Amino acid sequence: MALFTKLSKYSATGLLIMRVGLGIMMVLHGYPKLAGGSGKWAKIGGAMANMGVTAYPEIWGLMASLAECLGGVFLILGFFFRPSCLLLLFTMIVACMSHLAGGDGIMGASHAIELGIVFLGLFILGPGKYSIDKS
Repeated sequence: MALFTKLSKYSATGLLIMRVGLGIMMVLHGYPKLAGGSGKWAKIGGAMANMGVTAYPEIWGLMASLAECLGGVFLILGFFFRPSCLLLLFTMIVACMSHLAGGDGIMGASHAIELGIVFLGLFILGPGKYSIDKS
């Protein structure tokens, strides 16, 4: 169909829509964690124990909160895009492990898995032409 074949010339626009939408959602998820302070960071960073890391949970929690909040802003702008995608992918891996270790099962971890797959794909694709980085 002509409509679908003509859409391929707008792939950069589609990538921009994905970046902005995901970036907004990551900021909305990350900001409350970032603003929560050291108690919140320690709770979030405690998830690293599922990967055998028990030292400095507040620092790990702060890093995860920054990855979500600033990573979301960087996704929107297409700035430090690939490093941001890697940090967000790592954050989603830890979130997935936390859900699985907590007994939530695969369905409880599905959101983190889905986002991890998206961040891996975006890492490979790059930010597109409507970005500061311009792949």
